[in-house]
This record gives sequence, structure tokens and C-alpha cells, in this order.
Amino acid sequence: MTEEIRWGVVGPGRIAEQVVRDFAHVENARAVAVASRSLDRAQAFAGRHGIDRAHGSYAEVLADPDVDVLYIATPHPQHHAVSLGAIRAGKALLVEKSFTATVAGATEVVDAARASGVFAMEAMWTRFQPAVVRARGLIAEGAIGEVRSVQADLGVSRAFDPTDRLFAKELGGGALLDLGVYVVSFAQMLLGDPDTVTATGSLFETGVDAEASLLLGYADGRSATLMTSLRNALPGQARVFGTAGWIDVLPRFHHPQTIVLHRAGVDAEEITLPQLGGGYSHELIEVTECLRAGRTESTVMPLADTLAVQSVLEQAAGQLGVTFVEDPTAL
Repeated sequence: MTEEIRWGVVGPGRIAEQVVRDFAHVENARAVAVASRSLDRAQAFAGRHGIDRAHGSYAEVLADPDVDVLYIATPHPQHHAVSLGAIRAGKALLVEKSFTATVAGATEVVDAARASGVFAMEAMWTRFQPAVVRARGLIAEGAIGEVRSVQADLGVSRAFDPTDRLFAKELGGGALLDLGVYVVSFAQMLLGDPDTVTATGSLFETGVDAEASLLLGYADGRSATLMTSLRNALPGQARVFGTAGWIDVLPRFHHPQTIVLHRAGVDAEEITLPQLGGGYSHELIEVTECLRAGRTESTVMPLADTLAVQSVLEQAAGQLGVTFVEDPTAL
């Protein structure tokens, strides 16, 4: 695939507004279509961003022959049905985090993508930030020895509004699926899949999680301590501890510009690597390059990692008494 990669946007919400601007920084890729359940909303989005076609239903963009790949930015419980429809239509996928609302839903999408040979990736932009890529490189080189523990937090203070997506259970609300996915994915990236998950936290009156603290345990004694919240703001920092030093990922760690390398007997080394555009360009470049190379998965954000993260989120939510369901009516 050497010609221009043509993108469709499904769900023209807050995050899509930011992501679509970064196509300006991606060679041989362009957003050509947008779909919403409201044609007016799709047309307004298309007008703001110079997109050729606006569709008034998700089904229409799945059937659009001039779209190669879909960026899915609907509420979490709608990802499952839209993704399965896209795979049936042969469209490649970049799916916002969290990937789905349930492990079963994520597994079904991953299995369908693999069986069909269709590219799919979770839109975990953190893994593609230049500063995070450098941190992983330093760790791989042994700069801090063996990684033994990860700390990360991400939280915002939001006024409770039962009608807002963040607080509505049927829309996959709560801290874990929206913000917890970042801290869990960061830990999983560095430590692998945990053997145990222990969670404590509290709920909003709508039945979604307001805050959660997670302890991920590993059989060899490694650990991750993670916090997420919609109840109060958190610094948004991460720290990676090794046997020979540690790395601070300065706030906010999910799209950082600066990391600080600490090693015994050596002055701390500050490394700053700015993002291209708004920072979403890097995941868009990854998908575009994967498609041009004929790959069906990213090596940086493989589907196995997505499933592992989804499992941790579901276990943590379950311990807090929260269960989510997919929305079968999304298409």
C-alpha cells in the first residue's frame, strides 16, 4: 500500500477534535470522512477540519469505499460493535482507549481482526511519545538495571454530573476506563502482565468508580502501585525503579516531554523530547506506516498488551463492585 492512507473518524467528540488536527504532521495520510449519529454534528466537524464527507450514521462510513482505516472515538461500550462492523467491512482500525468496555468484547474484536487479517490497534498515544520511547530505550540498554517497580497516577477533579459520559455507567463512565487505562498500560508496558490485581476505591452514585488505587503483583516480587481519580486532581507523574537507578517521567506522564534519569554516583540527567503537533501524530504515523508495510499489528502497542490491560481494568472494577457491558445497538 503506497498511495495515500485515507482515514475515517467515527464519533466527532472532544478527543477526535484534537486528534484530527495532527493529520497535518502525518505524511501520506488524510482524514477524508467523519461519521456521527447526528448528520449536523458530522457536517459541522467536517467543516471545521476540511474533511470531504460527513455521514449521519456509523454504518455509512463502514460502507464508504474510499476509507482505508477508521479512528473510533465513540464512548467505550460502542467500540465493540463498531469495530466488529469495521472488520467485516475490511477497514483497518485505531480504537480509542479503553479498547472496549469488557474483556469479552475486546477478545472478540481481537480474534475477529486476527482471523480477517485486518489491522487493529488501541490508540494508546503514550507509548509513541518521543520521551517515553527514549525511556524505554534507556531501560532496554540497562541504564537503571532491572526494573522492579513502577508508580503512576492520573486524576482530574470533575464536578459530578450524572448525564456526562464520564459518570454514566451505560456509556462506560468512571475513572478506570477513562484514566486508569493510562496508568495500567504504562505499568504493563514495563513489567508485563501481572499475576495479581488488588484494588480499593469508591463509587459515584451512578455506580461507576470515582477513584481507584491498584497494586499489581508479580510472582518474582516486582510490583506497580497505581492511582486514578475523577474525584480529585493528581500530579500525573510516573516513576520507574530499577536495581541501578530510576527514571522520573515528569507530568503529565501520559504525554510527557521530559524524563529524568537518576543513577547512583552520577548527576541526574534531564532529557527533553517534544512531541510533533499535539502528540497524537505519533500513533497516527505508526498506523499509517504499519498499513503501508502490510502489517496487521503494531509491535509497540500489540493486541496482546491491550487484552492484558483490559483484564486488569476489569478485575479492578470488579473488586470495586463495578461491571460494564458492551452496547449492541451502537451500529
